[in-house]
Amino acid sequence: MNDQCIYCERTSGEVPLLSIEFKGQQLKICPQHLPILIHNPAELIGKLPGAEGLSPAEHRD
Repeated sequence: MNDQCIYCERTSGEVPLLSIEFKGQQLKICPQHLPILIHNPAELIGKLPGAEGLSPAEHRD
């Protein structure tokens, strides 16, 4: 799982992956799903350990 997007599980052979570190763990997410991490992290529950404790970014329109 280390070389897969935490959301869609595509590999770096399929899409670019961004590295993130969370709770001491190295994880990857593709650019397509980065907005989920930022705006709706609840969608990552079960995929990202500790996602239930994340808050979405505040929108300032």
